[in-house]
Amino acid sequence: MQENVLFAFGLTLFAGLSTGIGSLMAFTQKKFSPKFLSAALGLSAGVMIYVSFVEIFPKAQESLSLHYGARMGHWYTIIAFFAGMGLIALIDNLVPSYENPHEMKYMDCEQKKTAIPDDKKLLRMGMFSALAIAIHNFPEGLATFMAAMKDPALGISIAIAIAIHNIPEGIAVSVPVYYATKSRKKAFFYSFLSGLSEPVGAVLGYFLLKNVLNDAAFGLVFASVAGIMVYISLDELLPTAEEYAEHHVAITGLIAGMLIMAVSLAMF
Repeated sequence: MQENVLFAFGLTLFAGLSTGIGSLMAFTQKKFSPKFLSAALGLSAGVMIYVSFVEIFPKAQESLSLHYGARMGHWYTIIAFFAGMGLIALIDNLVPSYENPHEMKYMDCEQKKTAIPDDKKLLRMGMFSALAIAIHNFPEGLATFMAAMKDPALGISIAIAIAIHNIPEGIAVSVPVYYATKSRKKAFFYSFLSGLSEPVGAVLGYFLLKNVLNDAAFGLVFASVAGIMVYISLDELLPTAEEYAEHHVAITGLIAGMLIMAVSLAMF
């Protein structure tokens, strides 16, 4: 049991701290590639949507059916799925749109050489982005942790998907902080810090739920996780991918993500 907890926590830590990868990418490239970002976001969406409907939702239904019976188990799965969507939608609405990473526009200062950046405004944008991303990452950390506890292979798949989608979030934090402070260390620190909420969410979730980890609890959490991941994909990842490059780049990434997930699930 302890080994499972450490493994699940390690995966959650990996997924959360991938915001730091996005920060490093922003520093190492003189001009960030919109097509690469679009394809990566589409890929992450494809992984999340496929694994939510093909793997997580059926597992949730199976667990809840064992506890409540086939009919009521199916209904509880549906309710928990849309409750997960409602939770992440509520979080979105509580975060002002200007600071919300779901509404964030990538800032390419190379394309705006005539503009004079407002350092205070940029720093505020970066700080609020870090806070907003931390709030969004909290339930994702719980999702990764619970999945890894129940099914290590599924936990790995979810951790990779969330890690991919955390990379551009790291960019959203580090770029405005860097341009405001001219400090790579500060930009990386705040980007890195925003990802720590995922392992924090995992730890708090574990201590709150460890005494009720039965088939019903796993089923309800899994169904909610599926709803959260589908909502993030449709509300954040795909629309943002469409903004940064041609439609077909995002869709190609989406299909590639689904194919990768399908092959990985078939192999392991």
